[in-house]
Amino acid sequence: MPPFLVRAQAVAALCALLAVCFSPQAQPAQADATLQAGFAEVDITPAVGPKHKPVWLAGFGKGRKATGVADPLYARATVLSDGKQKIAIVSVDLIGLFWESCRRVREATKGFDHVIISSTHNHEGPDTMGLWGPNALTNGVDPDYLALVEKNILQAITLADKKRQLVQAEIGLIRVPHLLHDARKPIVLCDELVTLRLRDTTGKHAGLIVQWNCHPETLDDKNTLVSADYVGYTVTQLRKTQHCPVVYLTGTVGGLLTSLVVPIKNSKGELLKDGTFEKTARYGELLAEAVERSLLKAKKLSLTPFTVRRQMLYLPMDNKLYAVGRQLGVLKREAFRWQGTTEKAEPLKEDNVKDRLAVQTEISYVQLGELSVACIPGEIYPELVLDKVPEKAEEGVDFPEAPREPGIYQQMPGPYRMLIGLANDELGYILSKRQWDEKPPFAYGLKKAPYGEINSLGPETAPLLCEAFAKLVRGR
Repeated sequence: MPPFLVRAQAVAALCALLAVCFSPQAQPAQADATLQAGFAEVDITPAVGPKHKPVWLAGFGKGRKATGVADPLYARATVLSDGKQKIAIVSVDLIGLFWESCRRVREATKGFDHVIISSTHNHEGPDTMGLWGPNALTNGVDPDYLALVEKNILQAITLADKKRQLVQAEIGLIRVPHLLHDARKPIVLCDELVTLRLRDTTGKHAGLIVQWNCHPETLDDKNTLVSADYVGYTVTQLRKTQHCPVVYLTGTVGGLLTSLVVPIKNSKGELLKDGTFEKTARYGELLAEAVERSLLKAKKLSLTPFTVRRQMLYLPMDNKLYAVGRQLGVLKREAFRWQGTTEKAEPLKEDNVKDRLAVQTEISYVQLGELSVACIPGEIYPELVLDKVPEKAEEGVDFPEAPREPGIYQQMPGPYRMLIGLANDELGYILSKRQWDEKPPFAYGLKKAPYGEINSLGPETAPLLCEAFAKLVRGR
């Protein structure tokens, strides 16, 4: 072959290669053409004072009566649409809402393919579950206030839906382990802060969605003022600096991931004390600053198309304190007779102490373009999310031979992942059966049982829930 033909073929091959590499199909995902988002917030602060019903603060001990309001509580909503499906995501500054409340709100919405209602797990707001009343025998929920919360959540969704506009999405990721304390061994931190920034067609900020993994309990158990804890300070600062609405979502908080004990200093370098508004405010500001740093390196991502999979399931309620609470009327939650499967349960016509009870709940998996979202109905431990349940069980645990549950994040395709905790329910702590430690001798040389099991449905919760989630991801 003549040399000039060899050169010509080489040039042609190079041109073809360049054409493939730089063709539109080979470029990063183009901006979403149909993505819409709207944001809204509605005040859900309870009335406090001598002319109003008592407000019992949730999250620590019983009998903590509110004496005033330090800062407001909100239901914050975003409505997302890919042009075919529509999803509402709501966050409320509350300790938690049971499935029945979330289901009532969903039934009242029209035209939505999925509604996700998550609580921040705020420990300085009113009791919405019944467990923190004036004493051990009295439910702490004001039904009128709970009805108002449900009404205002619906209002927030409606307002956000009306404000929908075309947007483009970016994601900011940053690790901030110095803002977390794990109160239970083994030490496993779910320390990734996830922020979605949505811009309108002019490039102006339309809203932020922030997801972080920490108990809002910085004000501790002596505070008697209604507050959103650090979440309120984080949202307030971001609204000022980013000039847009903000929805804060709680993620992985079991384990127990908390802001308490985390060393926080003021501008003078002095350590701030737990239980003070100074530390609470500064923690919230530091978290907001971390969000801002992550957005400096935010990357574009596609949030369309939507895939929504959800499953109603039944889980055994083996916690004896919960069962007694139901019988006393402190824990007002519908129960069923466990039949050995998550797929069905027999309605409970009357309480029988010999029956093994179950509760109805829901899990869901949502794929928003490149973002995988796990919606977990409780406080899941980071070991279960990050697939860090120990390969070898710690000596002293109750079920050392229990299989390791499939990790939540490793099941989802990504490339980006996010978890919404307390999603459409609050089941309490969700911990690996292999780490369950209720009977002596206790792991890690502890003298008494670790905290966590006392506020969990039971040791079967994690195996059943994680397996059900795995099936959802696989499309079953």
